[in-house]
Amino acid sequence: MQISKKAWFFIVLAFVIYIGSVSFFIAAALSQKSSAALHANKSAVEADDSVSDQKTIVETDSESETDVIAEAEYEIPDLVPGQGGLDLSPAEVAKEDVPELYYTVYRIKQGDMLGILAENYGVTQDTLISVNGIKNSRTIQIGQYIRIPSIPGIVYTTKKSGETAQTIAEKYNVSAEKIAFVNNKNTEEELTEGITIFVPDAELDWVTRQEINGDLFKRPLRKGYYFSSYYGWRKNPFSGRRTFHNGIDMAIAKGTPVYAALGGTVSATGWDNVYGNYVKVAHHSGYVTMYAHLSKITTKKGAYVTTSTKIGEVGSTGQSTGPHLHFTVFKNGRTTNPALLWN
Repeated sequence: MQISKKAWFFIVLAFVIYIGSVSFFIAAALSQKSSAALHANKSAVEADDSVSDQKTIVETDSESETDVIAEAEYEIPDLVPGQGGLDLSPAEVAKEDVPELYYTVYRIKQGDMLGILAENYGVTQDTLISVNGIKNSRTIQIGQYIRIPSIPGIVYTTKKSGETAQTIAEKYNVSAEKIAFVNNKNTEEELTEGITIFVPDAELDWVTRQEINGDLFKRPLRKGYYFSSYYGWRKNPFSGRRTFHNGIDMAIAKGTPVYAALGGTVSATGWDNVYGNYVKVAHHSGYVTMYAHLSKITTKKGAYVTTSTKIGEVGSTGQSTGPHLHFTVFKNGRTTNPALLWN
């Protein structure tokens, strides 16, 4: 039997439809199987993740409380509209608080006072004294040039090798970071002996301040005296030669009370052919005062005295031309002018 072309067309079409249907069902079956396997794998992974999460929780629980707090402190906050700009670390903030150190040169005019100058320039009187090495504020001359730093503080010279900004800060109770910053140092950098640095916010000790301002001692005679001889070179009243007088003579009537010029301990009393009856009082910072030509000694060695303590009476013992008090100040064994140290 001969099949016509039209019949062949329908036979081929039916065969194609049949093959397509079979392929569709096979693909569907394979897809369902793959999906099941994928689902199984996903469940296994989730199970592993669950175990991993439990391990992480355990490890977190084993961390120190400090670490947990630290993480909480640096937790990213919710953003607030309208904020921004550069944030600085605490160390950077410390540096930001310290202005740059520089110096202004100033020429002293008539009527200038250190305290007023310091106030006008935003520093302290201690700063001007220390930076300019002023030994006595009363000796400053009109026309003299001084340096004025941009920030308050004092100059410090290391006493030994190994000092650091930190140890110096502890000495003056100031910021080690500020010291390091203005001197371009590290806080723990060891300095050699004799290095001079600027210590921001530091102050002189009260003894040094009183010395320089001439307010350390009180006058040992309260009133009624006159200066019969000053500290320095003079014509000796006994030999006629030019000699150095190591104290100040204060002439007044015999028996006038003599008081200690500063609190301290009586280190010696006695007789000397030149000074007659004398008393020596040891004070802090290497100072010793001597009171000579006394008619009477009213204290004893080892006694603690104050500026209200009567230690003797004016006389004319030893080499003396008349009743007076010879007053000498020693600093570390060397005499110095009392007039520069009392008010």
